[in-house]
Amino acid sequence: MLTETHRVKQFGDEQTRRWFSDKNCDLIVWYKPDKNILGFQLCYKSGTHEKALTWLKDKGYSHDRIDDGEGKILTYKMTPILVPDGTFDKEQILAIFKKEIGEIDPELKNLVYQKISEYPKQE
Repeated sequence: MLTETHRVKQFGDEQTRRWFSDKNCDLIVWYKPDKNILGFQLCYKSGTHEKALTWLKDKGYSHDRIDDGEGKILTYKMTPILVPDGTFDKEQILAIFKKEIGEIDPELKNLVYQKISEYPKQE
């Protein structure tokens, strides 16, 4: 179940963030200075890859695969980056979120669930 990490490093020039995690997923939530939610990122495992659904109030949705920087022979691990991945199984992600929801406050739970539900239909 998702539990909040209370010692999240905050950067002075960026939005305040909260971080919830467990062994299967992470939820990072960004807040505006007025305490309203700016957006969130839900990272989850899908098969052998980790993926990230990001929603930002002013930009909308993105869905990416996380390239963990591993796998290159005779090199150091590189910094993980997001790479486009259009495949998004809304029902799977809603099920994961419901299962892992944990100690998240009701207002935040409802917003994240609503935004996952509203993810645009893929053609």
